Amino acid sequence: MSDRASHRAKVLRYGEQTERRDDQLAAEEPLELRLDGEPLTVMMRTPGHDRELALGFCYGEGIIRAVDDVTTFTVVPNGEHPELENVLDLQLASTAPGRDARWQRQFFAASSCGLCGVSSIEAIHSQAPPLPDDDLRIAPEVLFTLDERLRAEQAVFARTGGLHAAGLFTEAGDPLVVREDVGRHNAVDKVIGYALEGGLVPLSRAILMVSGRTSFEIVQKALMARIPVLVAVSAPSSLARDLAQASNQTLVGFLRGRSLNVYSGRQRIAIS
Repeated sequence: MSDRASHRAKVLRYGEQTERRDDQLAAEEPLELRLDGEPLTVMMRTPGHDRELALGFCYGEGIIRAVDDVTTFTVVPNGEHPELENVLDLQLASTAPGRDARWQRQFFAASSCGLCGVSSIEAIHSQAPPLPDDDLRIAPEVLFTLDERLRAEQAVFARTGGLHAAGLFTEAGDPLVVREDVGRHNAVDKVIGYALEGGLVPLSRAILMVSGRTSFEIVQKALMARIPVLVAVSAPSSLARDLAQASNQTLVGFLRGRSLNVYSGRQRIAIS
C-alpha cells in the first residue's frame, strides 16, 4: 500500500509507567468516484489500490461487467486539497451497463454502510443468479490455515492494529491477493478489482476470507464475482446467511484456531 496508508500520531500511554510516544494510525480519507464526470459516490477508505477499489465497487454494483467496460481512469485535481488524490473519474465504454436505478442502492456510501436500496434477495438474483452445484470440496485443514495466512499479509495492520483485510485464496489455501482497508467492504472490492484486472473473474474455485463479520453486502459482492466459499473470523448477519443459503454459497464463520461454524453450503466442506 502507499505511504498514505498510515499516519504518525503522538499518544499518551498509561500502564506501569506513563509516557508520551509515537504511534501509527490507519489512514482514513474520502474517495469520490465519478462516472463520466458525474458524481457516483463518496466512500471512506484507506488510500492505496484505489483503481482496484473502483473496479471492484462498480463490478459489485453491476455498473461494469468486465475491466474493459472502463476506458479511462482519471485522477481529478482536488481544489481544496491539491496534494491528495481523492477524486477518481471513470469513463465508461458505450457498452457498459452503467447505473440502473431499478436495483442498485443509493450511492451515499461510508466504510460501514449496508445495502440500503435493494428490497429483496430476488433483486440480487436478477443480476447474479444462485451458483450452480459443483465438485468443489475444501478440507477443514485448509480453512484452518487461512487466518494465519491472511494476517501474514497485513503489513499496515501490523503497524496500526486498525485495519480490516480481505483475501482471495485458491482451493488449496494459497493466497492470490490480500488487501487492507478501514472498511471491510472496501477491502473486498479491492481484491475483486485485482481479480478483474488479472482476468480471474469468475472466481468459481476461490475462497474469500474477511477479517471481521460477514454482511449481506459482502455476500452480494462475492456472488457477483461467483465466489463459492466465504470465510470469516466472526459471525455473519442473519440476512447474509439467508442470501448465502438462497445463492448456494458456502458461508463459514467463527474461524478461530481449529474450530469453525458452517452456516450454509455444507456440501463444499469435506467433513466426514
